[in-house]
Amino acid sequence: MGRKRTPGLLLRGNTWHIDKVIFGRRVVETTRTSDRQEAENYLARRIEEIRQATVYGVRPKRLFKEAAAKYLHENMHKRSIGDDASRLKGLLPYIGNTELHLLHDGTLAPYVEACKSKELKKKTINNGLEVVRRILNLAARKWRDENGLTWLETPPLLTMQDVDDARHPYPLNWDEQRELVRALPDHLASMALFKVNTGTREQEVCQLRWEWEIDVPELDTAVFLIPADIVKNKEDRLIVLNKVARSVIDAQRGKHPTRVFTYRGRPLAGMYNTAWKRGRMEAAKTMARENGETVVWGFANLRVHDLKHTFGRRLRAAGVPLETRKVLLGHRNGDITSHYSAPEIEELLEATNRVCEGNSRKNPALTILKRKTA
Repeated sequence: MGRKRTPGLLLRGNTWHIDKVIFGRRVVETTRTSDRQEAENYLARRIEEIRQATVYGVRPKRLFKEAAAKYLHENMHKRSIGDDASRLKGLLPYIGNTELHLLHDGTLAPYVEACKSKELKKKTINNGLEVVRRILNLAARKWRDENGLTWLETPPLLTMQDVDDARHPYPLNWDEQRELVRALPDHLASMALFKVNTGTREQEVCQLRWEWEIDVPELDTAVFLIPADIVKNKEDRLIVLNKVARSVIDAQRGKHPTRVFTYRGRPLAGMYNTAWKRGRMEAAKTMARENGETVVWGFANLRVHDLKHTFGRRLRAAGVPLETRKVLLGHRNGDITSHYSAPEIEELLEATNRVCEGNSRKNPALTILKRKTA
């Protein structure tokens, strides 16, 4: 005689599936196995889980990797989901098979120690812990199972690292800016000059489109209005062009039908690449040689975001008021609007033109553009 059939288990292809009414609720799901004994064990466990949840309100035990998969699936629309996925990839070897209710500082300690052994910055470690905290909060407050129970009863309090190793911004002086522009390839030099004269973020520069340009005939100029979905703070971003930024923009016209900045006819994903690293090191060595000094570490390791800090520092040094600086830097502000009058733009234009030139009174943008056309 053959083995007695188990009610509620059906073999479809090579995989056993559950189709059974359990405590008044029909359960239809795969066991993800072709082994009958394993499928029967899985069914028995599911029956017990449902009984515990229905009769006693006991939550099924779920692994962190299940919660991570759900989080990624629900947040595929987020611009930062790639960063979250990368952080979760680093976390899963340490806590992927840990049940949600067992996650706390102690179970996360091996991950933290491994990050420290790799000499990762504490902010980087906190970014990973923050993803865990976000998932656990969703599991405790939003995600519910078929019995109406949240995935987790209470989210644990996770301790973040004290960030005492953060790198300080390195604002450029005018001589350093000149050498950097000379050392960078033409396309990066143009982007760097635009960035240091507008305070834009890296992706705002890389994704800048001609369709976002708006003429302001009253002032014989133009501005760019970047839509909120591109901007980090989710607010429309006004870009006012001082004399340097405008000369950079004019030099880009006609090179590409949609994008302002490209390389060999193709849009760029970012500015921080091998050419940037090579250029900043070459510029730092040149400065050190000219001044008879050692290479300045901050300049030799200049970040793309330091150009934004440079613009902000120069605005402050030029006496530009705080509220005006916020607008020019694209900082979140409840008073900011995408509707600007000509006098308002004129005020912003006057402020940003204060940081066009260095002490030498030489315009670095005109220097690089002249070199390009030679």
